[in-house]
Amino acid sequence: MSSSKSKTAPVDNAQAVPVSFEEAVAELEALVNTMDSQNLGLDQLLTDYKRGAYLVKYCRDRLSQVRKEVTEIEQTLNKPADEGAQ
Repeated sequence: MSSSKSKTAPVDNAQAVPVSFEEAVAELEALVNTMDSQNLGLDQLLTDYKRGAYLVKYCRDRLSQVRKEVTEIEQTLNKPADEGAQ
């Protein structure tokens, strides 16, 4: 069984920042599908797993950031109007 180097993503790619949350989710879904459906070598599985772990962390961090921003906006909206005038 011969393995092609073109299937192996560069190690640097494991830390490449996604353009958006949606792109990260799409890439994560593609990784899961690839890992489930293809007979990948151990090194490729590890590379894909590392990338997937990075994407999960990116998504969690982004969701946390958005939650924080939404909470701040809600707090601003819930302040009485006269509180800002003082």
